[in-house]
Amino acid sequence: MGNFKPQNLKLTVILIVALPLLIYLFYFQTFIPVGLINSLVFGILIFQLNKAIKIANEERAKSEKLLLNILPEEVANELKEKGITEVRSFERASILFADVKGFSALASRVTPQELIKELDATFSKMDEISMQYGLERIKTIGDCYMAVAGIPQPNSSNSVDITLAALGIQKWMNDERIARGGNFWQVRLGTHTGELVAGVIGKTKFAYDVWGNAVNLASRMESGGEVGKVNTTEFTKNLTNDFFNFTFRGELEAKNMGKVNAYFVDRIKPELSADTEGFVPNEKFWTLYKGKFSSNLKKV
Repeated sequence: MGNFKPQNLKLTVILIVALPLLIYLFYFQTFIPVGLINSLVFGILIFQLNKAIKIANEERAKSEKLLLNILPEEVANELKEKGITEVRSFERASILFADVKGFSALASRVTPQELIKELDATFSKMDEISMQYGLERIKTIGDCYMAVAGIPQPNSSNSVDITLAALGIQKWMNDERIARGGNFWQVRLGTHTGELVAGVIGKTKFAYDVWGNAVNLASRMESGGEVGKVNTTEFTKNLTNDFFNFTFRGELEAKNMGKVNAYFVDRIKPELSADTEGFVPNEKFWTLYKGKFSSNLKKV
């Protein structure tokens, strides 16, 4: 009994049911109409075929769900239909980098399992906010999060979308830290708008990624920023001036670009904000937004 396994039980049941039937057919086959035997065999085949189709459909659905967790839907569909995806250039898209600060400090106080669980919850919330404003999460690298607006479907509103998402992440992180009495990590955010290239790399392990100077500059805005604030470039600031207030914070040295002007995003303009802190857009904000852009973003 110690070596008895579920498959042995299945085999036993099959033998108990099938063996008497086989003996019966062997001795009394002349008395059983051929049509009845054919019907029984056909019924069994149809049952097994339907079962196989159901299993195949379930496995296909799992595979497609997994693919959509890795790639944008449009890119995943292209990969399924053609077997390959084309690298695409985007004249204007907006990039967000969010770097979690306090990772090492928390790591010294909790178990590795608790640390990863906390980081996963944080990135999941960032995903939620990013999706709210139409961003595509590209990847996480350690304790750094990256998302892009305006890909794979281009739009003219991506600079505003990325700024709303950055402010949303900033607010949630700050609120969570206050709610936990300071026992929560902080975040440093950087954004930029510019030209980039996007595509799928890898043949056995797919990854959707972006490249270009705009990506590098957004990363520089994050690394040169301050904890608890959104740091952005003059170009992105000029594109979104109608919606947000900014504070000039000086020049930053960017690799292969020299010095660039950097600004903190202070808040949504008071007359466009539904809250006193300037994180939540009001009706007037969305009216202005719809008047300036043709975007698929739904009001939230």
